[in-house]
Amino acid sequence: MEDGNIFRAEFMKKNSLNCQKKLMEKFGGSLINFSKSEKQNILEMKISEIKKLLKTKKITSEELVNIHIEQVQTYDSLINAVCTFIPEMAIEHAKNIDKNFDFSSPLSGIPTFIKDLNLTKGIRTTKGSPIYSNYIPDEDDLVVKKIKSSGAIILGKTNTPEFGAGSHTFNEVFDTTVNPYNLDKTAGGSSGGAGAALAARMITIAQGSDMGGSLRNPAAWNNVVGFRTTIGRVPNLPNSKPYNTLSVNGPMARNIDDLSIFLSIMAGYDNRIGNSINEDPQIFSEIKNIKNLNQKIAFTPDLGQYPVSKEIRESFNNSVKTFANLGFELEEAAPSLPNVDNVFQVLRAYIFADEHKDHIKNNKHLMKDTIIWNVEKGMNLSSLEISKAESQRSIIDQKISEFFNQYDFLILPTTSVLPFDIDQEYIKNIDGTELNTYIDWMALCYAITATGCPSISIPSGFSKDGLPIGIQIVSKKLNELKILELAKVFESETNYYKTKPKLIS
Repeated sequence: MEDGNIFRAEFMKKNSLNCQKKLMEKFGGSLINFSKSEKQNILEMKISEIKKLLKTKKITSEELVNIHIEQVQTYDSLINAVCTFIPEMAIEHAKNIDKNFDFSSPLSGIPTFIKDLNLTKGIRTTKGSPIYSNYIPDEDDLVVKKIKSSGAIILGKTNTPEFGAGSHTFNEVFDTTVNPYNLDKTAGGSSGGAGAALAARMITIAQGSDMGGSLRNPAAWNNVVGFRTTIGRVPNLPNSKPYNTLSVNGPMARNIDDLSIFLSIMAGYDNRIGNSINEDPQIFSEIKNIKNLNQKIAFTPDLGQYPVSKEIRESFNNSVKTFANLGFELEEAAPSLPNVDNVFQVLRAYIFADEHKDHIKNNKHLMKDTIIWNVEKGMNLSSLEISKAESQRSIIDQKISEFFNQYDFLILPTTSVLPFDIDQEYIKNIDGTELNTYIDWMALCYAITATGCPSISIPSGFSKDGLPIGIQIVSKKLNELKILELAKVFESETNYYKTKPKLIS
């Protein structure tokens, strides 16, 4: 392993020098004004700090974009977070912003990536599937339109598992995304490319999505933040099932301040969507560090029913102690979630069957086995099985409402295990407990999905081998602002997010 690290260090040094040379040749002197340490400092800055530099002309948008392009070209050959890279388009966009000197929009001049599940006009969108390996949409998803209208500069697309299925980012089109903290481990998924790109400082913010943990799991394993909001908080179009969905689009970032700004862009009422939340998204644009000790926090390492590895439990206990030391009232308790596994599994299968019925009919040979299993399970469901799951979901709604009448927040681990080896497709056993399906090990996230409650994953420490770990903070529906405030208190106390991968240190 030591020899491998020496090889990687030498490779990175040579690769960095080659990238700088190529950038200078292609884009001129836009990087010559900054030393290596200055560029590293810029890559660590929050959006508010970067915006000050842009507005005071201490950096141009073109220079900022080039610094991030250099970071991608230096490290992505090892990490494989970015599946479609468009530096020329990004540079042209940056030049136009500089020419007009218009930094009035919230994200003007700030580079970002879009997850490869989301439609991007004129930019290849494969969904991680050979079926769409050369697909170039002629329109943007609504969330992409909102991001573009904020002034953000799209650098490209981030890798995702095939059709976003599973929490390990690999596919036949672009291969595997690895963890910047350990290149032999998974970055999680399905927003694994986004999480890894953030950890490697390729960008400051990234768009992702979440059905059963796809914002939260990669956030935990890449030492970043991912927020699954209440359904309807971030409007989603196109969407054939807005009233019966488990999926949300959402923000990822390295810290609460940047994530909140990004959420304020994504969120907002849209009257074309029946469950769209009519609340001013600007409430998220600046989060105060408010420690309200009158708030009561419930904590559970396992929701009272799921296997969780020893090392995750030990780390979670330390997080509980942190909240206690901050002065919060804590009580070990888990909500009653009867039949939650059936609710999620049935509704997920029903959604997969609807979304992939044509894929499995025409291109089954191009689909991975776990998706085929999930689609066929959905196609074999009866209407009574689906209605039973909906009835069970309504009971969970009542139970979780009762729970949050007693407690302001629930904290629990984000994942049941540490990041696993990249040659393993999914977790089949947790400390001796055998699991039945490829998503069982994600229960700590998907059970919260079934409640409909917002949940954020924030960095909570590292394993003895230096692998990132995260915790979820959950609250009642529509309570995103209070979740962000509590998350910021924890973040300010611990500062785990500042620990970079050794690869880029």
